[in-house]
Amino acid sequence: MDRNSGRIVLLVLVWFLLSGRSLSAQSRFPVFDEVEVNDTHFHLTNYDQQGPDIHTFLNLMDTKVGSVALFAIPLQQEWSYHTSGEFAPTNDLHSDAPLYYYSFTDAFIPVVYRSLSKAEQARFDPMITGLNPADMYGVDHTCRVLLTFPGFFPGIGEFTVHKEFVSTTVAGETASLQNPALDRILAFAADVGPIALIHNDLDVLFARNGTEPAYLSQTTSLLKRHPNTTILWAHAGMGRVVRTVAHQASTSEPILRDPRCSHLYFDISWGEVAKYLLASPEATAISADLINHTLISFSLARMKSHPQPENST
Repeated sequence: MDRNSGRIVLLVLVWFLLSGRSLSAQSRFPVFDEVEVNDTHFHLTNYDQQGPDIHTFLNLMDTKVGSVALFAIPLQQEWSYHTSGEFAPTNDLHSDAPLYYYSFTDAFIPVVYRSLSKAEQARFDPMITGLNPADMYGVDHTCRVLLTFPGFFPGIGEFTVHKEFVSTTVAGETASLQNPALDRILAFAADVGPIALIHNDLDVLFARNGTEPAYLSQTTSLLKRHPNTTILWAHAGMGRVVRTVAHQASTSEPILRDPRCSHLYFDISWGEVAKYLLASPEATAISADLINHTLISFSLARMKSHPQPENST
């Protein structure tokens, strides 16, 4: 890491020590006996930066949902009159106009969060999303957000690298798993402590059967370059248009079971992913088997990395 990056990391660490708060991947939510799920992936806003009131959403959570990772969509769909006229697009598929990074979202989420009571706040983990993973200044944006809201954000993301129908429509340079800007962000996360939630499709649209997923080797390489960064892989690399679950599982399984990738987690949030996981009894069984075996592999890897004393209780 360069001298400037090291200085920024030091400033952030000192600020958190002085504020009495620290970043961690541990949740702060209360436990309810009725909890059925904790949601690691929820966007409060859409591509027009509109969404439900946080109090309305909290009522929907009731006591069935324990905690929620809270963040906005980091991109704004441009309303180009010459493209869509009087029609205001509200989704990334509604217009051919470009998307652009809407960094104000990292100020909006804290305002929304602070409108909640302390007990209500404890059920949310706000995340930083307004950074561009193709911009070397992405770390600087993250630092400014952390210093402005000390001890507030336990994670960075979701930010997009490869995402079907989205990545190629973002204004400016297209994000890449091989971009030093992304390496800089993940290295910073390892030094300071927040988890990094990345949306990265494992393959391209409508890939032919029998071919290796386009981003499989790049994904593996990225993970091995950042062994000290806790990375959460959004949707396990799936999207709106993916191969069969059986194929997806067979290609992602080596990554998830590799001891060198024990710092990797994944979420299965999103209705599009659920659609594929529940498409057939076979797909559900394959998915459940991968999840269960992965959890066992993670547990064994961590036991080897952090052995307990013989006389521990």
